[in-house]
Amino acid sequence: MSEEHNDNERIFSLTEAERTRREVEPLLLEAMENRRRQSELGDALGELVSRIMVMGGIQISLEKAAVVRREHDKLTALIKATLEKIESTGCVVKDLDAGLLDFPARISGEEVYLCWRVGEDRIRFYHGIHEGFAGRKPLDPRDKDSGTVH
Repeated sequence: MSEEHNDNERIFSLTEAERTRREVEPLLLEAMENRRRQSELGDALGELVSRIMVMGGIQISLEKAAVVRREHDKLTALIKATLEKIESTGCVVKDLDAGLLDFPARISGEEVYLCWRVGEDRIRFYHGIHEGFAGRKPLDPRDKDSGTVH
């Protein structure tokens, strides 16, 4: 996604962003789990490739490798479809591994992203469109210390 908002991009109010967040959170969690499983299968495929290179394919089950490859490809397609469904709402998946969502918004006329991460109970932060996660600021000053990630 480009860093600039375009005219067709949805601009969220905090209420709309929160409603959308609650709707897409289960999809995001599913995509994150599928991404974790995909990564494990990718590692297994990498190990198979290494063994083939070292041993010339001796004692490699091509059937097992094909099953792993099919499952990996299936998960890739599922992740892609889920991300498209999430992003069709207008929010942006910034980091699937971290579970990070941004919602295009305006605060005092400035284009920003309302920012939420899996594990946070609600949207509490925003950042400029060029700042990213590290530039998060609390929407409510009382949330200042809850933005620290441990």
